[in-house]
Amino acid sequence: MSKTITLSEPLERHNGETITQVTITDTMKQVGALRGLKLYDVMTSDVNSLITLLPRVTQPRLTEAEINSMGIQDFTALASGVADFLAPSSEADTIKTQDEK
Repeated sequence: MSKTITLSEPLERHNGETITQVTITDTMKQVGALRGLKLYDVMTSDVNSLITLLPRVTQPRLTEAEINSMGIQDFTALASGVADFLAPSSEADTIKTQDEK
């Protein structure tokens, strides 16, 4: 259940690469991705917790510096993507069904 987010403001890497889409990978399903973090903080979209978590679960792998420089709209979209992984299965299915309409 990976989730791809299209960025409203592309990120420019030092090597000249432009990132227009970020995928939250299935690594998010593994407890190890939350290592050192408080689940409650991740579930409530605590900014510092997400800045730590997102480099572990994104493709291309974002750096903390890239996340810090990201616009709030794109950061919020990534936070929402993380929240989708944390939703109970029945709730996630409901969200998926609503998104398909």
